Amino acid sequence: MKNSFSVRKLAIGAVVAAMYTVLGYFGDIFGLTFGPVQFRFAEALTVLPFLFPETAWGLFVGCVLTNLLSQYGAVDIVFGSLATLLAGLLTARCRTKWLAPVPPVVCNGLITSAVIAYGTTGFTGAFPAVWGYNIVSMVLTESVICFVLGLALIEALERSGAARRLGGRVPRAA
Repeated sequence: MKNSFSVRKLAIGAVVAAMYTVLGYFGDIFGLTFGPVQFRFAEALTVLPFLFPETAWGLFVGCVLTNLLSQYGAVDIVFGSLATLLAGLLTARCRTKWLAPVPPVVCNGLITSAVIAYGTTGFTGAFPAVWGYNIVSMVLTESVICFVLGLALIEALERSGAARRLGGRVPRAA
C-alpha cells in the first residue's frame, strides 16, 4: 500500500475522529471518559492504525475534541491527545494484531495517568503515589478495552472483508 495522500485516507481518518469523539462524549454522559478509573469506549478504536495507519491522526483529532470536556484542562488536551497520537503511530508499526493493543495500553498507562496525577495533586509529594495508582488503574481498564473490544474490532473488520475493501493493510495470518 502506498504512503501517499488520498481522499479515501482522509475520509477514513475523519470518520475515525468523529467516531472517537462521539464515543468519548457518550461515555462522559455516564462519567466513564475521564478520571483515574476510566472506561473510555473510544479507546477500542486505537487499534485501527494496525489496519489503517492513516487513522492515527484521526484518533488524535478525536481525542483533542473529546478532551475539550476534560476537567484536567489544557494539560490533558495537549498531553493526553499526544499520548493517543503516539500510541496510534506505534500501533501502525505493529507486525501482528495481537501486539496492536500494546502501544495504547503503555502510552495511556504512563502518560495519561501522569496527566491525571498532575491534575489531582500537582507536583507535590503525593504525585508519585497517585501516579502509581493511576498507572495500575489505567493499564487495567485500557487492557480490557484494547485487548477485548479492540481486537474484536480488528477481527470483525478482517472477517467481514471490510479491511480489504477499504484498502486497509491485510497482514498475513498470524
